[in-house]
Amino acid sequence: MIKVFNHWFHRKTIAQVAVDLMLPVLCVILAAVWIGHGGQLGLDKAAFYAVIFALMMIVLNAWLGIYQRVHSRTRAETQARAVLSLYLAIPLAYLVFSMLAVAEVDRAFMLLSGLSALFATLVHRVHSAHSGTGSLLAHRVLVFGVGEEAENVGRVLRKSDPDIQIVGFYPSPTDAEVVVPSQVILSDHMSLSDTAHSLKVDEIIVAVRERRGGALPLRELLECKLSGVKVLDLASYFERALGQIRIDSLRVSWLIFGEGFRQSWRRASIKRLFDIVVASFLLLLTLPVMLVTAMMIVLEDGFPVFYRQERVGLDGRLFKVIKFRSMRNDAESDGLPRWATANDNRVTRVGRFIRKVRIDELPQLYSVLTGDMSLVGPRPERPFFVDQLTRDVPFYAVRHSVKPGVTGWAQVSYHYGSTVDDSIQKLQYDLYYVKNHSLFLDVVILFQTVGVVLTGKGAQ
Repeated sequence: MIKVFNHWFHRKTIAQVAVDLMLPVLCVILAAVWIGHGGQLGLDKAAFYAVIFALMMIVLNAWLGIYQRVHSRTRAETQARAVLSLYLAIPLAYLVFSMLAVAEVDRAFMLLSGLSALFATLVHRVHSAHSGTGSLLAHRVLVFGVGEEAENVGRVLRKSDPDIQIVGFYPSPTDAEVVVPSQVILSDHMSLSDTAHSLKVDEIIVAVRERRGGALPLRELLECKLSGVKVLDLASYFERALGQIRIDSLRVSWLIFGEGFRQSWRRASIKRLFDIVVASFLLLLTLPVMLVTAMMIVLEDGFPVFYRQERVGLDGRLFKVIKFRSMRNDAESDGLPRWATANDNRVTRVGRFIRKVRIDELPQLYSVLTGDMSLVGPRPERPFFVDQLTRDVPFYAVRHSVKPGVTGWAQVSYHYGSTVDDSIQKLQYDLYYVKNHSLFLDVVILFQTVGVVLTGKGAQ
């Protein structure tokens, strides 16, 4: 994993972006050199357009979620996204390379070279999705512990990262119960540091709950770290590997003394300026869509067009959220708050569509301009559910330390959820955002939100 502006990226993601950037540029430049027979026939212009095309392809792939870290995505879905990327790239390549002057470069040949690069990229991506990556990206991990926490780490490792090689589980004297299979437990005849060095371990994950009273071999862990072996605790590992902060491995001391959770006037000012500029642009851009949506709502179910509801915002303050009405007028006629579900029978036909593509969220851009919300942040929840979740879920109130958002890290990372368990899962992504939020992460989330909408996998 590589950290860029407080956000963790997988090594494979960085490699994909590098290939997507270099391969089209390389193929086009080689084609230009071949056409010019080693001369300077449009080489500089061809290179410029190739870079523009490659950057546009990276943006397109980001919108399609190709670079997104989704552990539940199937291999077939990954391959389908790669094929869709190629189909969308063909008209894009034609548009970019048609700008080249015919007198300088054979546009058809340049277009063919660009598409050849795309096809090679597609083959590489589909093959990687089918067979996994090679040993060059293999990462050898030793898990310290053999109890329930260690077994959970091993399961997540195998599911989330095929490049991980778990060399084994080193027993801890504090584990009350052995949960991992005996065949993967390493012998403790050698010390932890000697075992790590002999197995050429890249990383050690400390997966034990009890750490007091000399439970951890601190001297040996320090020796491993000083020799170049990374040492992570459970909370740090899940943050890096899954983009979430797991509640079951979280301690208050980790929140207090760890990095992140920074709030400053400079960060708030930059975020506010970004919100105003982008929200104003999006309101103007989507105004025709909102007018058509309003008419469709009235035609199907009459007035009102908008739905106003009290939500909990920054520091627990209440505000009115504004959305296009997607449910019947009598959706909560008994006055009892209910979770919205994925196939809620209270949703109208128009409402079902606008919720799927998130058109119902567009009026919240007004709340962004007024300062009640931000473009990116944890989704605001109703006071009734906040009281319930704050009482039942540890650290739930931490999400209110930043402004709620129209979209968020939880919305692009987790499927639609309508239960307390789903709220817990989303909270773990919200905590990651609160800890690591930056303008860069906001831009990443906005790009991925477009990808969620384009693929029809909108979340609430």
